[in-house]
Amino acid sequence: MKIQQLRYIVEIANQNLNITDAAEALYTSQPGISKQVRLLEQELGLEIFERNGKHIKSITGEGRKIIAIARELLAKTQSIKAIADEYTRPDHGVLRIATTNTQARYVLPKVVERFLTRYPDVSLQIHQGSPTQIYDALLSGEVDLAITTEAQYLFEGVVLLPCYNWNRSVIVKRNHPLVNCKNLTIEELGKYPLVTYTFGFTGASDLSQAFSSSGILPNIVFTATDADVIKTYVRLGLGVGIMASMAHTHEDSDLVAIDASHLFKSSSTQIAFKRGSFLRHYMYDFINYFSDHLTRPMVEQAEKLPNNSAIQKLFSDIELEMR
Repeated sequence: MKIQQLRYIVEIANQNLNITDAAEALYTSQPGISKQVRLLEQELGLEIFERNGKHIKSITGEGRKIIAIARELLAKTQSIKAIADEYTRPDHGVLRIATTNTQARYVLPKVVERFLTRYPDVSLQIHQGSPTQIYDALLSGEVDLAITTEAQYLFEGVVLLPCYNWNRSVIVKRNHPLVNCKNLTIEELGKYPLVTYTFGFTGASDLSQAFSSSGILPNIVFTATDADVIKTYVRLGLGVGIMASMAHTHEDSDLVAIDASHLFKSSSTQIAFKRGSFLRHYMYDFINYFSDHLTRPMVEQAEKLPNNSAIQKLFSDIELEMR
């Protein structure tokens, strides 16, 4: 059994069972991957993949268990190399981050600028995705850190650190009737078509809960994963926007942001990494740059706790910054 064979079966699973895509991702040949997978199956005496002719159609029950262990072994292999690099090339390396569009567009730029100034020889890679995609990328070892707000229930088996709180604003054009509304209510919002986040992004479920608790069915005419897209369709007159307050900037002078924090429960953005993974010193620094209270000693203390409930309790006395 070879590490490379394990890498092949994991990548086939990552690429939705497409061997050609797996070969491209690993910069090797499709026949080479197929041969090595067959050799591994012969050595183990069982099939990892169920086939229809030459095509893989599913993963066998045993194969799922093997691939899960293979992911862990590959992660441990990466950790061994990271430990060596920490001593031989302390300020060189790679930092891979998965996050949503809102974080990448409105929060990360200043953090990234500070990080790259301090660590010019670290290759920083940022990937955008949905909460589920972010979680899968973290668990599979494709990224080192994940920044998320929505679907935190997914993030079991990882260290989940609270960073900051945020809330929403209602975004309208300057001639919209809501500009003159002195007491914005859910009932008033319910009179207009709404443009907001796709469910599963940046607290969209909290928005639904607020309307539901008031007994109002919102007229959501457009959903997007990107705050800039929401603003585009508000400008076109499609509806009233509801999005993260941080996403309204000085560049949006043609739009009015009306504070809606009294209508919706605030959301908490978190940063996560796989439990048991080895963090390079520059990874601790990135976490601290993203959130001041997440110093290395605090993160190391959180790593030792058994679950995320205990971690939340550790930080319960800290008043998170509101953005």
